[in-house]
Parts: sequence; structure tokens; C-alpha cells
Amino acid sequence: MNIILWILQALLSLFFLLAGGIKLVMSVEAMEKMGPPNAIHFPGWFMKFIGLCEVLGALGLVLPGLTKIRRGLTPLAATGLLIIMIGAVVVTIMGPGLGAAVQPAITGVLCAFIAYKRRDWR
Repeated sequence: MNIILWILQALLSLFFLLAGGIKLVMSVEAMEKMGPPNAIHFPGWFMKFIGLCEVLGALGLVLPGLTKIRRGLTPLAATGLLIIMIGAVVVTIMGPGLGAAVQPAITGVLCAFIAYKRRDWR
């Protein structure tokens, strides 16, 4: 189970590093053009904040376990990313629709799984 959790943590970390990094690097205008026409648009500062939270959460998924320092931060990072994914599911259902919400829902379930299984890393 430990190997499966590490693989999931690494994959989710890469996913959130990419997603958050894109939000941090891209301009607000470019991000608005990328979304579907019926999507809900948030202020630029909020999108940058979400990108920062995703990058920090991605680091929190792997760094505490690798360094063996403050390993209890990993379930907290996974829980924080789960909260972001819950918001993403709700906003996606309100905008493009239910079909587009499958990917953030699956990502959220994987974050919840990591948070639950790594809860004993204290």
C-alpha cells in the first residue's frame, strides 16, 4: 500500500505543480481566453492565489515524506487540495456541466484517499 500511495502522491504532485504553475505564470487575460465560453470567471488575484495553493499543496504531498520532517503535513496538504477540488467540481458543474466535472472529482477522491491513508504519519 505504501508504494501505491507514493505513486499517487508523486502523480498528484506533478499534476498540481503543472496546474498551479500555469496559473502563476500565465497572464490573467490569457487564462480568461483559455476557458470555455460558458465558464465562470474569477478575478485574476483569486486565480493566482489558487495557483499558489496548488503549488504549495503539491510540494506538501511529497517533501515531508522525502525529508522525513513534519510528515503530518502530507495529509493536511492532501486535505487542502481536496477542498480546492470540491470547489472545482462545484464551479465546473455550474459552468460547462456535469461531464466536465469528472476529472476534478476523481482528483479530489484521490486526494481524500491520500489524506485518509497518510493520517498516521504524525
